[in-house]
Amino acid sequence: MDQHMQFGIPSTISEIQVSYHNTILLENCTQVTASIEAERVLRLLWDNDTIEYKEQFYALFFSKKNDLLGYHIHSIGGVLRTVVDVKQILGIAVKSNACSIVLSHNHPSGNCIPSQADIALTKKIVNGAALLDISVLDHIIMTKEPFYSFADDGVLSIVSSD
Repeated sequence: MDQHMQFGIPSTISEIQVSYHNTILLENCTQVTASIEAERVLRLLWDNDTIEYKEQFYALFFSKKNDLLGYHIHSIGGVLRTVVDVKQILGIAVKSNACSIVLSHNHPSGNCIPSQADIALTKKIVNGAALLDISVLDHIIMTKEPFYSFADDGVLSIVSSD
């Protein structure tokens, strides 16, 4: 008799398996404790030839000690926007056992001031992450030269307290 049928489970249901393999020893991970350090890591990841061409959304994932576990290029859009799926970002955070995340996207226009949509999205991710005991440390808006930090400007604490 099929093992699944023994427990009354139809054999047509897919089993979900989750695994995570960190290929870098934690003692060799980059530690990030400030927005300028996160921005430096993001500059290494970002394709400088497309930062003024199309909007992209990245997430950095961290251990409890702020060791960088890894990054994910979440989405690549057009000149005006990119689609962000909060569930996918938080799913990756859970899968990687992250305790905190730094969000980042670019503004191809070169204006690094957050829009109302940027603030609303950040609030949505902060609230969802809080339910999972995951901290959002920052949301950094990248441009070719300057960058904007929600944490440094106090906006992150405002959206966290709403």
